[in-house]
Amino acid sequence: MYAMKYMNKQKCIERDEVRNVFRELQIMQGLEHSFLVNLWYSFQDEEDMFMVVDLLLGGDLRYHLQHNVHFTEGAVKLYICELALALEYLQRCHIIHRDIKPDNILLDEHGHVHITDFNIATVVKGAEKASSMAGTKPYMVCAVLSHTTGLHPSLSPARKASAPVSSREFLPSQKVYVDGGPGYSYPVDWWSLGITAYELLRGWRPYEIHSAMPIDEILSMFKAERVHYSSAWCKGMVALLKKLLTKDPESRLSSLGDVQNAPYLADMNWDAVFEKALTPGFVPNKGRLNCDPTFELEEMILESKPLHKKKKRLAKNRSREGTKDSCPLNGHLQQCLETVRKEFIVFNREKLRRQQGQSSQPLDAEGRADSQAQDKLQDGRNNNILAHACSRGCSS
Repeated sequence: MYAMKYMNKQKCIERDEVRNVFRELQIMQGLEHSFLVNLWYSFQDEEDMFMVVDLLLGGDLRYHLQHNVHFTEGAVKLYICELALALEYLQRCHIIHRDIKPDNILLDEHGHVHITDFNIATVVKGAEKASSMAGTKPYMVCAVLSHTTGLHPSLSPARKASAPVSSREFLPSQKVYVDGGPGYSYPVDWWSLGITAYELLRGWRPYEIHSAMPIDEILSMFKAERVHYSSAWCKGMVALLKKLLTKDPESRLSSLGDVQNAPYLADMNWDAVFEKALTPGFVPNKGRLNCDPTFELEEMILESKPLHKKKKRLAKNRSREGTKDSCPLNGHLQQCLETVRKEFIVFNREKLRRQQGQSSQPLDAEGRADSQAQDKLQDGRNNNILAHACSRGCSS
């Protein structure tokens, strides 16, 4: 069983989202880790691009926050460890995620965390730094915001299974993506981890920042306000959060080694963390859907080109081709669609594994990938076994 995300090509072109979709595909095809939502297949048909990923039935952390789940210190402690392993792995792969937040952390049925949504992730090599402002404002550190003068909303591709947003919340998917600034690197993800951990423990974030808030106002807030930590939290947790929420990236905890050396985590068995041998403090209810069914109904009722009607729709379109009833698209759009078709990368991880003669990509206890296996994974991208899967009825 898998989860499938689909993105309409024409809508992606009109919203200028093709670059983000291709970036996400390219990044995910080179990754495999216990605490990520891993990509298994990517394919396309005339209308849509498809991504088939791990099915995680526990819902995302935003959903559980909105349903008033109380996360204990023990639960958050394990989340921090699991997410630290994932961030260390991404760092070894030269990737800055740039959108770590409860909405993008999914739980499996046992309660372990998995990072998803690489839509605005970026790849940096060596001493390179990212120079675009990208992310969700309440989880962005001042270094990303401080030298940017404008905003341009960049919405992620349709995510039909994402959690709903309460009326008092900022819109989680409202991301910003602007060129400029002096540059930043991996520490921005560790700041977002600190904001997320604080929110899970307390139910609200340390800074009252919303998506519509001007950047200069946010920067003033960072300068003027101090983070308040609950007196009910143990000193070790407070010390760890303070180090994650240090504004200076040079002083912030920003590697697995930094986190492992924190006194609060001195007793942690990291091999057991990686093997998912530790029981999470919160286990999702297996009898519940753990997401809002409104989004599924919305796809069935409001979507102009719903997936369950695709087979008949495509057959009808093909029968119209070459007839007087056909309505050709304008030349520019048709050219863009053809470019997307040619440049889209088809991927099949299962077939790649068979070719490698192994059941999984080898990883060590810190989540580091074997370099040869990583190279083979890159070589397996142009695998066309599923290129026509949708025309055979992908909704099944």
